[in-house]
Amino acid sequence: MRSLRRFVLVGVVATVVDVGLFVALRQLVGWPVPLADAVAVAVAVAVSWSLHGVVTFSGDPRVRWYRRPAAYAGAAGVALVTDVAVVTALDAALDPRRTVGLIAIKIPALLIALMVRTVNYRRFMHDVVRDDQRRPAHRPSAPGRYRLSVVVPAYREADRIAGTVARIRADLAVVAADGGLQVVVVDDGSDDDTADRAEAAGADLVLRQHPNRGKGAAVRAGVLAADGRAVAFTDADLSYSPAQLVGFLEQIESGWDVAVGSRQHEATMTVVRAGRLREVGGRIINVLTGIVLLGRYRDTQCGLKAMRSDVGRLLFSRSRIDGFAFDVELFHLVERYRLTLTEVPVEVINSSRSTVNVARDAVRLVRDLFRVRAFARLGVYESDVDADLPAARG
Repeated sequence: MRSLRRFVLVGVVATVVDVGLFVALRQLVGWPVPLADAVAVAVAVAVSWSLHGVVTFSGDPRVRWYRRPAAYAGAAGVALVTDVAVVTALDAALDPRRTVGLIAIKIPALLIALMVRTVNYRRFMHDVVRDDQRRPAHRPSAPGRYRLSVVVPAYREADRIAGTVARIRADLAVVAADGGLQVVVVDDGSDDDTADRAEAAGADLVLRQHPNRGKGAAVRAGVLAADGRAVAFTDADLSYSPAQLVGFLEQIESGWDVAVGSRQHEATMTVVRAGRLREVGGRIINVLTGIVLLGRYRDTQCGLKAMRSDVGRLLFSRSRIDGFAFDVELFHLVERYRLTLTEVPVEVINSSRSTVNVARDAVRLVRDLFRVRAFARLGVYESDVDADLPAARG
């Protein structure tokens, strides 16, 4: 909270400098409005740059541009021109003579310039984030007893969890024979015998959570308990056939930190489509992720994802969201920690049975997106990544 207050204070100081200097140069020195405003904005930008260099969270991808002087200056220059243009136009129209009048024409200019600056910074940071992600990291081998661990979050799945475990073992037999396979089932507070049936079906590890906390909490528990060098998670309804995880595993073993499924990938095949409401809801969610994410991802909510074991422990030990927005939180952490990420096409067979309530869960997801933003501003996600992961080699 202290860091957030300091961050806000910097913005207030820069604004006061901007407005105060503009009024002083115009009223006391007698400079023309355009010149007085240009100098005031330039000084405020310099003050903001200097102060933010001290208080800004260095890892936050949204403020990483403070470490890029050229990009910062370019975006600030465009905002300066916008500010001066608005102030000059309002001055010509209203011809303010007093301090209050000068402040009144300055406020709209500040707001419009802020929007222009934000758009430019976001465009720049999108490019920076994608540059961080676009090449494999090629880190040294991750720790783990098994070649792959598959985490299955389950809630009230007593009637099909045994079939799910058996299908995973059958489809990934080649992995089990070459390096080892671990199946981890996390019973998320079910009021049936999901956990018992998972154990009877031969799951290597069954975790029981009480009470029901949400898919994010279940996946977190499973990933942190898994003992594979690569860790993947998939839904209990197997909307994505487990055989596809071989391709995800290959991506991780070829050097990527994280591999995520994408239902919007041009190579994706949908065997059974989801209901129209769920499809529309999914697209809206992808738009809303802009509240949190800088990169443009085709699909954040696909239920098939894989990662290195050490990356998984880093991400899930810092994650805080228990509901469906946990996927978006993972993407944010990938951006924040400058990890590499590749999108993989998937084959989808949408289940007719789902625990998702589109309207209810959409509201919760939006709430959690703002919680992620709040956590980021409060410094909750700050981490010494270099101490948690071996250095990238490519």
